[in-house]
Amino acid sequence: MTGVEADERTEPQVCGQPREDSVAEQAVLARLRAQLPAEVAIICGQRVTSETSDAEIDMLIIWPERGIVVLEVKCGQVSMRDGAWYTSGRHGSTRLKRGPLEQAMEAKHTLARWLKPRTSFGPGRMVQMACLPFSSLRDWTALPDAPGELLIDEAGLERIADRIEHALSCFGADHPPITAAAVPLMCRQLRQTHHASEASRMRAAELDSRSNQLTAEQERILSVLRYQTRAGLSGGPGSGKTHLALLKARQLTRDGMRVAVMCYSRGLARLMQLTVAQWEPSERPAYVGLFHDLPLQWGADTGADDDSHYWEVELPQQLHDLALKQEKAQLFDAIIVDEGQDFSDIWWQAVESCLREPATGILYAFTDEHQRIFDRAGAAPITMNPFYLGENLRNVDTIVESIAGLASEPQIVRLHGGDPVEFVDVPFDEALTTADDILADIADSDEWDLSQVALLTTGQRHPVQREIVDSEGYDAYWDAFFAGEDPFYGHVLGFKGLDREVVVLCANGFRDPQRAREMMYVGMSRARFRLIVVGDIAELARLTSGDVDARRR
Repeated sequence: MTGVEADERTEPQVCGQPREDSVAEQAVLARLRAQLPAEVAIICGQRVTSETSDAEIDMLIIWPERGIVVLEVKCGQVSMRDGAWYTSGRHGSTRLKRGPLEQAMEAKHTLARWLKPRTSFGPGRMVQMACLPFSSLRDWTALPDAPGELLIDEAGLERIADRIEHALSCFGADHPPITAAAVPLMCRQLRQTHHASEASRMRAAELDSRSNQLTAEQERILSVLRYQTRAGLSGGPGSGKTHLALLKARQLTRDGMRVAVMCYSRGLARLMQLTVAQWEPSERPAYVGLFHDLPLQWGADTGADDDSHYWEVELPQQLHDLALKQEKAQLFDAIIVDEGQDFSDIWWQAVESCLREPATGILYAFTDEHQRIFDRAGAAPITMNPFYLGENLRNVDTIVESIAGLASEPQIVRLHGGDPVEFVDVPFDEALTTADDILADIADSDEWDLSQVALLTTGQRHPVQREIVDSEGYDAYWDAFFAGEDPFYGHVLGFKGLDREVVVLCANGFRDPQRAREMMYVGMSRARFRLIVVGDIAELARLTSGDVDARRR
């Protein structure tokens, strides 16, 4: 969170703005700013997307040494009659689908799930409250699910800070409050995920637009596949595989099916979660996320991060066994797998077991065999030949030409006029330092905003990536990427399905030289408009059978 330090302020720091059309939110914020102490942080309109839900919090109040309040603000005159909530305004009385405290409670649970993997301290003391600034609770009769201590009416605004402090002491005393030291980190991560959600709204709008302007090839394939229960779609980078996978999942969900969308890459999974969260609830698949997260949600035993046998064999086997014990209502009518070349045979067996009808249930696999950069073999249980997506809708022509030798199928290029790919010839052990210098040059040139740049490594992870992941966790790391506010430091292995306008590909070695060709193919194809390859060009040419161009910068 940016701004002056708390000891220099005379009122709480506020991030975001209340909705322009909400007089109620503006009135509540004015009272909060007047009454709460300077060390409190207030975040307006906080969007939070977890693996299973999406919520927008009207006001999030983070009070060091007291706790966190999720505050739902309701305009109009709000009342409860016969156990139901109503709001009255110029257009009469309307029954609310959910009461304000129920909305706040659901948002609180979503926030708690979101915080768990991102912070070591956890949410701690947290309470849901509702503020009804234009209503009177003078004749209110408290109910078990709506205690008066959690509701603030017009009269309560005069002492809203006291009401919040009282609620935190009464309803959250079993948990320790958030510390002052933890507040800046929490606020920064919350704003990153909010900005990531805002960017996803634009991507979702683009997805809707593109779905109405599909290429003739994509439209034909979707039409042919309309009634296919098992299908594989293959295509190179930028061919729209993830786009079509999400459209297919949305279509099946609209048809009333229970659908799962899964992949292996954390970044790609987060991209799909953030995109799907922008859709109407009736269009959202039942599960969107990592293949490995589904068994954990179903109660699988956890394992160590560095235990490869657990992730490769044990957890997939647990998913298979857990699926056999699930009620049919929890299984799926259809499963969509993106980047299916990452899945081993035992994983595919687990995937099939998650279908209500394992032998005949709908299964779609989107793959690119030339992006098989992990040492595992597997084939989707689909007998028909794959449909090939031959158009590149993402990379400029010069980048497509630079990877042509690494691909077995030519692509039809849609974006022309790109700059030549740059190659910087340095030994592998000097590539990281050189890549950092190039990033500094890009910053000095003002030609590109650094938020449009990614620095990807092929060997050791960049120190900045290690620092963020080790201190804040993978979820916060990926939300920072989707927020699009800073240069991104990543590894080729985790960047499949993603892209940025400019990529500095740092070839600083390969853990498995036999996979160098595939890793260069993936890394080079992540750049949309400008690509700079840094590394030992002669050695790259040897490892890739001469298919990495040896031009120099």
